[in-house]
Parts: sequence; structure tokens; C-alpha cells
Amino acid sequence: MFVLGIETSCDETAAAVVEGDGRVLSHAVLSQIAEHLPYGGIVPEIAARAHLANLDRLVARAMADAGIGFSDLGGVAATAGPGLIGGVIVGLMTAKAIAAVHKIPLMAVNHLEGHALTARLTDKVAFPYLLLLISGGHCQILAAEGVGRYRRLGTTLDDAAGEAFDKAAKMLGLGYPGGPAIARAALSGDPKRFAFPRPLKGRPGCDFSFSGLKTAVRLAAESLPPGPLAEKDIADIAASFQAAMVDAIADRVARAAEIFCRDYPGGEALVVAGGVAANAALRARLVQTATKSHLSLIAPPPALCTDNAIMIAWAGIERLKLGLSDSLDFKARPRWPLDPTAPKAANAR
Repeated sequence: MFVLGIETSCDETAAAVVEGDGRVLSHAVLSQIAEHLPYGGIVPEIAARAHLANLDRLVARAMADAGIGFSDLGGVAATAGPGLIGGVIVGLMTAKAIAAVHKIPLMAVNHLEGHALTARLTDKVAFPYLLLLISGGHCQILAAEGVGRYRRLGTTLDDAAGEAFDKAAKMLGLGYPGGPAIARAALSGDPKRFAFPRPLKGRPGCDFSFSGLKTAVRLAAESLPPGPLAEKDIADIAASFQAAMVDAIADRVARAAEIFCRDYPGGEALVVAGGVAANAALRARLVQTATKSHLSLIAPPPALCTDNAIMIAWAGIERLKLGLSDSLDFKARPRWPLDPTAPKAANAR
């Protein structure tokens, strides 16, 4: 069984072919960082136009690299949400056309579930597991009970962690994307120079909050002498910001781990997924957090933490193995929570 995966939810245009046993046959991806760099963030219309201009050739390249034809496919999977709706529509409509012409199943994949299931591709993780999903647009922690079955334990009350990284980097003049820029600058900085807050640390529940931490970064920068920030000041603020972020996240995860281990005694893993999961300092801290809770930390390779089509193809395979597929009238969704029963909260998608 071969499945073609298509990802267009944000600023990466990607296509991949994955075999049913998890073997990756191809992955073609085009980043849009250069297009959005002048604006310091993602411009939805620019993203959608770039997807439209490039997706067909990326699909053709993925198929050619895999060495198969469309008639060999067992199905086609595409991100159907959540995400920037213009880009999501481009990818989903392309997948619908392929499914209709070649009479193969369509799997409309929740982008978040693509991240959630990546560890089952890379590490064969069994359900249930505790999932920290942390990226530029999403920040939540869930109990993954099965394909399509998730229980949300906590979510962000304001900004996502990746968004906070991007905005902090912009304030420091480090450019876009902010996560890697902050991490690089922090390597030479003093994480104790600025006493930034650890939002919600020690409080009940598993929710996150990062807006106050962003404000603290701005105030710290404004407290320094007028003019361009010195390289040392930038490094120290970056290191202090990253340390506060890691502390706050680890505290929330530790609380969620208590709940998970109580309610799912058979669960053995803490999985971290999403673009911010590529942060080395966060990974190192989460190893300690998982160990204290008698869980194993599973973090997919950094290339599979950021948006990619491999995870979408794999999520399609997981659904197809369960006999699940979608009709050609499936509608793209700008918001699509993994746990639709969870109370609504700001930025809970």
C-alpha cells in the first residue's frame, strides 16, 4: 500500500509517498521562508499563492522519486485543516482531483493528528501516550488514546509557544523564523541575567500562557540604553527567554503527566511533536520531566517535527488501515480541534 501525502496548511508546500509499513519513498518540500521574511511572519495570501504555484510540480517530483504511478497508489491524504484556509484548500482540492481521476480513497487529515501520529511512524509508539503538541500555531497537551481519539488536558490561554518565539525574536531583531534564531542566540547568553516570569508555573491545571513572557522581553529590551541592542544583551535576553519558556512548559507537562499516569496506567511514553519540539533545550528538559514520571520521551527527528507531508501520508495510512476514508465533498476547516469535547479556549484548534 502506497499513500501520497500533501501538506499545505501554512508556509511549507510538501508532497511525500509513504508505504504502508512506514517506509518513506519520497519527500519533496518547498519552504516559503524567503517570501515571508520581509514581513517578519507569514502572510496568508502569499502562502496560498505559493502553494498554488508549486504544488503540482512537487507532487510530480514525489511520485517520480518514489518510482510509482498514480495507479499504484492505495490512497491520497491531504491536510484538510486546521491552518491558513487558502493554503488548506489548495492542497485538499489537489488531493480530491487525484482521488477522483484515479478512483482511489481520499483521507482528509487533521494536521494536528499528523503531528500526533508521527511518533508511531518513527518509534512505533503504542497507544495510549501523553502528547505535547507545540508549534507556531498550536500549544496543547493531550492523552492520545487512538487514531481519532484524543483527550485534551491543557491548552494555551493566549499565544502558542512558537508564536512567542517568533515575536520575541522580532523584538530582538533576530529575524524569522524566531525559534531557531532564539536558540542560536541563547547559546552564548546568560540565562540568569533577566528574571523573566514562568507563566502559570505551580498553579493548578495544565494550561499554558505566554503573552506575559513576551511582554517581559519587550520591557527588558526597553530598559537597556537607547540605540541598537548590543550582541551580548541580545544573547542574554534570548537565553533568559528560552530558559523561562522551558521551565514553564516543563511545569505544565509534569502536571499533565500526573493525570496521564493516573488515568492511563498502561501508558509508557511522553511524545513531543510540532516545530518547537526541535528546540534542543526543551528536549533535554523534557527528558528529565518524563523520567521523573516514569515515562519515556519520544521526540521525532527535527525534520519531522516541522510541517511535512510524510506525517500526512502516515496519518492517511493509519486511517486507511482502519477502513476510514472521506468523501469528495469534505470541506476544508480553518479550525479543527483534536478533542471536540474540550471546552473552548483561546487558540485551541
